[in-house]
Amino acid sequence: MERQFTEEIRSLHLGEGATFRGEGILAVTKALLQSGVAYVGGYQGAPVSHLLDVMVQARGYMDELGVHVEACTNEASAAAMLGASIGYPVRGAVTWKSIVGTNVAADALSYLSTAGVTGGALIVAGEDYGEGASVALERTHAIALKSQLWLLDPRPNLPSIVRMVEKGFELSEASSTPVILDLRIRACHVQGSFLARDNRAPAISMLRKLAAPAAFDYDKLSHPPATFRQEKVKAEVRLPAARRFVAEERLNEHFGGELRDIGIIVQGGLYNNLVRALEAIGLADHFGSARLPILVLNVVYPLVPEEICAFCSGKRAVLVVEEGQPEFIEQDVSTLLRRSDVPARLHGKDLLQMTGEYTVEVMVRGLARFLARHEPSVDAEPGTQWLARADRVRQNASAALGAPVPARPPGFCIGCPERPVFAAIKLAAREVGLPHISADIGCHAFATLEPFSMGNTILGYGMSLASSAAVAPMMQRRPLAIMGDGGFWHNGLLSGVASNLLNAGDAVLVIMKNGYSSATGTQELLSSRAKSDQSIERALAGVGVQWVRTVDNYRVGAVAATLKQAMSTDHKGLKVIIADGECQLERQRRLRPQVAAALAQGRREVRVKYGVDEDTCTGDHSCIRLSGCPTLTVKDNPDPLRSDPVATVIEGCVGCGLCGENADAAVLCPSFYRAEIVQNPNAWDRFLDRIRNAVLPA
Repeated sequence: MERQFTEEIRSLHLGEGATFRGEGILAVTKALLQSGVAYVGGYQGAPVSHLLDVMVQARGYMDELGVHVEACTNEASAAAMLGASIGYPVRGAVTWKSIVGTNVAADALSYLSTAGVTGGALIVAGEDYGEGASVALERTHAIALKSQLWLLDPRPNLPSIVRMVEKGFELSEASSTPVILDLRIRACHVQGSFLARDNRAPAISMLRKLAAPAAFDYDKLSHPPATFRQEKVKAEVRLPAARRFVAEERLNEHFGGELRDIGIIVQGGLYNNLVRALEAIGLADHFGSARLPILVLNVVYPLVPEEICAFCSGKRAVLVVEEGQPEFIEQDVSTLLRRSDVPARLHGKDLLQMTGEYTVEVMVRGLARFLARHEPSVDAEPGTQWLARADRVRQNASAALGAPVPARPPGFCIGCPERPVFAAIKLAAREVGLPHISADIGCHAFATLEPFSMGNTILGYGMSLASSAAVAPMMQRRPLAIMGDGGFWHNGLLSGVASNLLNAGDAVLVIMKNGYSSATGTQELLSSRAKSDQSIERALAGVGVQWVRTVDNYRVGAVAATLKQAMSTDHKGLKVIIADGECQLERQRRLRPQVAAALAQGRREVRVKYGVDEDTCTGDHSCIRLSGCPTLTVKDNPDPLRSDPVATVIEGCVGCGLCGENADAAVLCPSFYRAEIVQNPNAWDRFLDRIRNAVLPA
């Protein structure tokens, strides 16, 4: 794993009255145990990876409670786990990354919501929307509406988050409907505390097993003709039950204020930003007490008509603060008000931006427009001044830099084994031409950025080979698909490889075998080192791939030669190159303790270091354009007669050898050198050192 959660695991044991301190997603983990969850599954992905990681690393404690924990191969298999709650009174939770995970799980969710559940079913979705998003900017809200899954969006503080987890299970059981807990990035990582309760061992679990299966009930199957009745039950029974529960348990919150003629309806997850914006305008204090009424929707679907109409009655105008588009909540609120003849003027996207993250600055601008139109007696000048200060900060930064603040796109880690593969593709393209390249989700997607700029499409995790299917017949060259081993096991084996074989495709597939699902936190895969009895090679052979080559990522020349062979061979059919190189982060985490222990025991250790001979370097920087490694950069030329800066290798180099391999494979200048740094040298090392110092000039 990327992190060890030793302290977090200890906090899961806290009992009644103890204070739990930590971040949002860990509070969710504790709340699941307090709710008596019987099984937990999911697929890793920011910002909810910690939930599954903690559960997996705390498997011993989970076993004591009887909680079954399963790391699933994709989100669809996780969603299917919730089938246990259809016929049995057991609580289950699954987790994944936002809309991309929900899309993968959509088939199972449709059938799950149609059949309905007996035990509580909770889906924890890490909503990845806005400026820091790493996925398509869509919202989980659409899936909730489509499949009639209740959607929670709690205020970003730990007590609210924990309460929504616990009440989410109760809401699910009260309405026989799965519930989604939508957690934004800030909510997942917000720090805080709450009073813990004792964990509840589930009544039915691995320790308390059922003696017999549930009695057969066709009405619990998502299959015609039962589905026709289930559709009516959704609308006529479950929806009213959910609304009653939300109202009776007061899951939504109403904060009053003296400006009663106007009000704000806000998604729970945006509450903190809203209060900060109100403070900037002068309508809230440092503790969040606001001067105008606020209805906080911790449950954004379904809305309770009576609650919405009661809040809006007697008000001249109401502003709906809803992030993203379409404006689902605003449309719903508008319909409810018109049906009940509530005359309040409704605003939302007409005063706030349609798309993008609702930062404090965005909200200040929208609130100023709202107040100017409906409460001009309120002095919004503090907000105008606050915005002016924010503009000045940006202007001062641009002036100091002489240009706008530069973008800082992500890139490969130092020593990443995937970087040399893309350098090899560049070299191979010089001879065979650059093919159409289908990129994929994962670390290797960084190759779409400089200095590689490779990738014509990205259409989903493990979907690169499938996305080249229609392109292939139209291209003179064979298309090239890039896929990680995480994507291969998630979706690529069936959607890509099997489909290509079925249709007698002639593509080239490069699988980055770094040993982990690296982009999501280096979780283990079926083919990880610890599970070496399962291999990608065996899986490919099992489905009938005949042309497979495994290469060492760091041997750039060999990788380039293999690529050229794959692009030019007479073999008809799928050609797969497995680029084998362990994730450098995990490699360093594995080796550093070993090296430290060896040095402490006085054993000899050799560390490789690369550098550039300043006298030989010509300063054309081809090596940098071919590599992009952060530790290969430039510095001032020490020769006063030469103005071009020279290449240099700075501290942080992990000795992967890519720069030297590139220089050799591309026939670049011979300015790179390889040095071995010996720690705890033996007698022979000291003897050689004396000879070298005597012979070589100082």
